[in-house]
Amino acid sequence: MNSSEKCDVLVIGTGIIGAMSALYLQNAGKSVTFLERGEIARGASSGNAGILAFPEIIPIPAPGIMRKAPKWLMDPLGPLSVPPAYALKIMPWLWRFWQASSPRKFQHGLAVQKNMMRLAASEMQAVAAMPELAHHITNTGTLDLYDTKASFDAAQKDWDEKERAGISFSRIGRADIDRLQSGLAPQFQHAVFTPAGLQVGDPYEFTKSIADLVISRGAALRKGEAVRVETIGESTIVTLSNGEKLAADKVVIACGAWSKPLAASLGNPVPLETERGYNTTLPAGSFNLTRQIYFNDHAFVVTPLSSGIRVGGAVELGGLELPANFRRSEAMLKKAGKFLPGLKTEGGQQWMGFRPSMPDCLPVIGTSRASSSVIYAFGHGHLGLTQSAATAKLVTELATGVETSISIDPFRASRFA
Repeated sequence: MNSSEKCDVLVIGTGIIGAMSALYLQNAGKSVTFLERGEIARGASSGNAGILAFPEIIPIPAPGIMRKAPKWLMDPLGPLSVPPAYALKIMPWLWRFWQASSPRKFQHGLAVQKNMMRLAASEMQAVAAMPELAHHITNTGTLDLYDTKASFDAAQKDWDEKERAGISFSRIGRADIDRLQSGLAPQFQHAVFTPAGLQVGDPYEFTKSIADLVISRGAALRKGEAVRVETIGESTIVTLSNGEKLAADKVVIACGAWSKPLAASLGNPVPLETERGYNTTLPAGSFNLTRQIYFNDHAFVVTPLSSGIRVGGAVELGGLELPANFRRSEAMLKKAGKFLPGLKTEGGQQWMGFRPSMPDCLPVIGTSRASSSVIYAFGHGHLGLTQSAATAKLVTELATGVETSISIDPFRASRFA
């Protein structure tokens, strides 16, 4: 393809947001071309926990969270860390994160997430009904565990908020914990079980299956790295690092943590940062894990995948360039072995990926400042998989000129300008 050969929509990125957007666009009758700098579905989308976390409506920047931050930051292997080499660079982002934790902005974020999660659950249900994709999604429920009665009690404010939002769950004790998941350490006497805990069998396979389905239906795949996006006449031109130019009626920027420079070139200097997520995937048979388990006091999850058991989570704000610190993966795996005494911790595969994250923990969805022909879809943090179908719905509505299912004003790229 060159600038004289146009498709309807060029989607930059084949992660879960890009792949799902392409699927929805194609279903709406649009011809689609993927542009991918690496392998299909091998970015942050491949290494997440596989959880469709629709009940997670509570914004991360909550009132009082910054009082906890110093304790977290002092532990280089704790739930939140900033490498010393990145500390100064991340300060503007942390300042905006702190601002987003005010009571007023927290309530705003809560209302936005409620709307987004309702749409996300509804749209993913439609995706799960597709014969080509249905086998990827199961419902096992989610078990949230707490180390102590004090930490369990402290979490009830959030659970009360979820209850008001109509989310169904049960507060349970040890007997029910053992019934739902055997083999846990005796310290876990208090938990919450959410029955509607959907699970993707393998995030990479799910994302790749979507992209492959779109390609099998006629979408093109181009390899290359976008370095500039501009509108010339009635076309939107994407320039690649090798100088090649691709043309489309519309362009969707869905390249995750690499979206920032493209948005800046279009007049939207977004404060996008990277939550570097770590995990270890253990071989199948390492433990008889029946469902998703979240160790709340330690901010990591253990999930059953078709390929094994994944132990991951926590946040390292370290950008795209610093080397990976796999001691974080090792620390979580060590804790998992303590909390699940029968867990076989040998033979695991370590991974680190870049979650694209905004300070208010809301994604960027909408048109660019420079042109309504360029649509943004990035910045979902740890909720990319969960909100992928909702984002695809909104992207397609923008691309086809119909009213969006929910207001996208909270997701506008200019909200921090």
